[in-house]
Amino acid sequence: MSLEGEYDPSPARWIREQVELYESSGGTQGTTLWDTGLPVVIVTMRGAKSGRIRKVPLMRVEHEGRYAAVASKGGFPRHPVWYRNLQANPRVDLQDGPDRQTMTARELTADERTQWWRRAVAAYPPYAEYQEKTDRVIPVFVLEPEPPAGPRSVTP
Repeated sequence: MSLEGEYDPSPARWIREQVELYESSGGTQGTTLWDTGLPVVIVTMRGAKSGRIRKVPLMRVEHEGRYAAVASKGGFPRHPVWYRNLQANPRVDLQDGPDRQTMTARELTADERTQWWRRAVAAYPPYAEYQEKTDRVIPVFVLEPEPPAGPRSVTP
């Protein structure tokens, strides 16, 4: 995994507990949102202000090896804190069950956002309700795998 540093667990108990269960089981437990049974992934990121490591379970919205990160915060008026983290530090680690990989987050706009929004609502229908509850446009990021590190070629 690419991100190193001091881990600062979430102040929200349910997030701390889910991340702990997910990671301590090697991605075999805690892999669904408690009350829905729908799958989640764990996204590890660097805090925008603190620089410390943060971890958050997000709904699993995957398409062809890429993942959506939907900054819904349940339709609240403000973005979740992790939204600013991804803007400031787009390099993340993602755990999907036992599989871990380093990815880069990119905020989506226009048609690309619309396409991923549809995928997100298909995976987790309450997103549509959350959008109706708020005046803000709920941001959507795509998390894309980083290319494998390999030998650099030098052209003469």
